[in-house]
Amino acid sequence: MADGGSMGETDSGRTRLLIADDHALVRDLVAAHLRAQGRFDVVTVESFSAAGDAVRAEGPFDLVLLDFSMPGMDGVEGIAELRARNGGRPVALFSGLARRETVLEALRRGAAGYIPKSTAPRDLPGVIRRILAGETYLPDNFDAPAPPPQGGFGLTPRELQVLRALREGLMNKEIAGQMGLSEVTIKMHVRAICTKLNARNRTQAAMIAESNGIG
Repeated sequence: MADGGSMGETDSGRTRLLIADDHALVRDLVAAHLRAQGRFDVVTVESFSAAGDAVRAEGPFDLVLLDFSMPGMDGVEGIAELRARNGGRPVALFSGLARRETVLEALRRGAAGYIPKSTAPRDLPGVIRRILAGETYLPDNFDAPAPPPQGGFGLTPRELQVLRALREGLMNKEIAGQMGLSEVTIKMHVRAICTKLNARNRTQAAMIAESNGIG
């Protein structure tokens, strides 16, 4: 159930926000601060299902701030779903507890960035503007991986060859036979590929490669 009233059309130049967070104090304080700026129209909800209802009834919103640990959220699974419901407009992770791995997974699923709940109130409007301008926002102290070098995340030609085989669904033994290498060598290449792509396993590495056009 959304609170904050029905938004309808807003004046030109105003930004429509949806804050989905089950912590009422944080949610309401952030909403009140943004409304006081005079440029933001804010709707707040307390669960993932309520966020979907709000988007359906009052959206699309210019930006959704989504707490990944609230009721109805299955980790970061809901980010892509809510973004699609919101007409492809940005959805940012809004959390005080997000681990680095969670943030990176959220970005892979289409999140527009990660806004910690510890963000200074005076900085929040600027962060929102940066996201609306198309930036993927991460706080300055976030330990983000370096941008991938040209050539595909710094993968060597041999690693790219192995990665192509992973995308085709081949197992290590099959790749070894195809490339004339030992199975142990292929395992080493797979491990290096997973490290460079920040992937948990070979399946996720293949998915990351597919989404980034690598291999």
